[in-house]
Amino acid sequence: MVTEITTDENLILNKIQNVNEKNTINGNRRTHIKNTFSVCPECLRIVDAEVFAEAKKVFIEKSCPEHGYFRDVYWGDAGLYEKFDKWHVSGEGVSNPMVTGVSHPLECGLCGKHKTGTILANIDVTNRCNMNCSVCFANAKKSGFIYEPDTEQIKDMLLMLRNEKPVPCYAVQFSGGEPTVRDDLPELIAMAKELDFLHIQIATNGVRIAKDPEFARKLREAGLHTVYLSFDGVGEEPYRKMRGFNAFPVKNAAINNCREAGLTSVTLVPTLEKGVNDHQLGDIINFASERLDVVKGVNFQPVSFTGRIDQTEREEKRITIPDFIALVEEQTDGAICRDDWYPIPSVVSVSKFVEAMFNKPVFEFTMHPHCGAAIYVFKEGNRLIPITRFVDVDGLLEYLDEVTLQMNNSTSGLKKAALTSVALHEISGFIDKDLAPDSIDVTKLLMDFFKKGTAEALRPFHRNSLFLGAMHFQDPYNLDLERVQRCGIHYATPDGRVIPFCAYNTLHRQKVESKFSKPYNPQEIEFRH
Repeated sequence: MVTEITTDENLILNKIQNVNEKNTINGNRRTHIKNTFSVCPECLRIVDAEVFAEAKKVFIEKSCPEHGYFRDVYWGDAGLYEKFDKWHVSGEGVSNPMVTGVSHPLECGLCGKHKTGTILANIDVTNRCNMNCSVCFANAKKSGFIYEPDTEQIKDMLLMLRNEKPVPCYAVQFSGGEPTVRDDLPELIAMAKELDFLHIQIATNGVRIAKDPEFARKLREAGLHTVYLSFDGVGEEPYRKMRGFNAFPVKNAAINNCREAGLTSVTLVPTLEKGVNDHQLGDIINFASERLDVVKGVNFQPVSFTGRIDQTEREEKRITIPDFIALVEEQTDGAICRDDWYPIPSVVSVSKFVEAMFNKPVFEFTMHPHCGAAIYVFKEGNRLIPITRFVDVDGLLEYLDEVTLQMNNSTSGLKKAALTSVALHEISGFIDKDLAPDSIDVTKLLMDFFKKGTAEALRPFHRNSLFLGAMHFQDPYNLDLERVQRCGIHYATPDGRVIPFCAYNTLHRQKVESKFSKPYNPQEIEFRH
């Protein structure tokens, strides 16, 4: 990674210097927020960049000596940017980096300057696909070659992830291309399970699962936990625009076959694009909430731009996380509103408390606060109730920070045990049982997790709630290398590296795949599924 990336201390100094009164960032005049590094969208050269607020939005601008000036929207709501920014938390990354002596993002994977360990690892098991979508990151037909690591290469990547220190990677996603075109996908899942991955998922278009219920059953028996299902809307129109045909019946069939196969953790993944499906966010959430026996989450992904696209077209199509949040509030009639959402690193307070309680390192979501937003909602009759309506989230997290500090400063085992006991009692006081859903004992679900502090103890909470998230992956136009430095979603590659998601798809994918590929021959490759 880049050694000169602005430190947290410099970020704070920049804000003190440039924001002289409360909510100045919300004004119309230009207000400097920070300096960072980005890339030229044309040649991918590393360039200086500035992030600033103007007209109540946040922008990033940069200039390339060869290709000129670029400006893009970074966040669509300056006030929400400021709210999320208070959750800026620095992690420690991995203590056994895969590469050393690196000072450039074109050489990363992971280096000692990276701030977050691997929370979720992606392993592309193929770039073959049984569809041909314009928004896809990887496609054999477009690239002209086949990238398909063999079983031993995949095992080596899994072992590399499990050997990360101080906390091994616990979650892996097999992706592509389309991973289900590999007939040995169940064996790959079983291998990950044998290597003690606690969470195994696949990113899929659902075509083969919709056509082959027996294959879905094999995936579940092999140890698959979650189906990460591309899902662009409710009805025919979004699919024709984005995928070229009406894939909505395929999505319904895939969900039904997951249910029949016992795969009861499906996450819907809409790729958001203005004018295509941004009017259906409320409908997608309602669709998920009506299928809670099998659908456990919706993770919205605003579209990332690849290739050349002029500024006018980008401005017309760009959706940032605050834009998404505003649309959800509008389309749910305020049932899920702007203040219900929290950035991903807000849960670091919970991780640090569990770490102090059990005196062992756990994974921490120390990603950049502007990379994503999330909320849990519960269903009561026809109503959706965000967790923020009956849990004092801010108060709980502040309390956990305070008690964790006391626990870490305690040199007496008895005192630490006493502090833990008191904390477990006090935590329930942040839950208003009168406002909580009547059909679910949320207090018990939360307390069971805090008492045990394990991923397994968290599963009942997930089973009784609906996770809603938004993750805005970067493209060459809005890339902020400070965000890359804090990324927790990584790609494992056959050359022994682990590369942050946005860096991989922007800077590395083509080189890695071409290095480990063979020419694409349509006569040799049969897309049967």
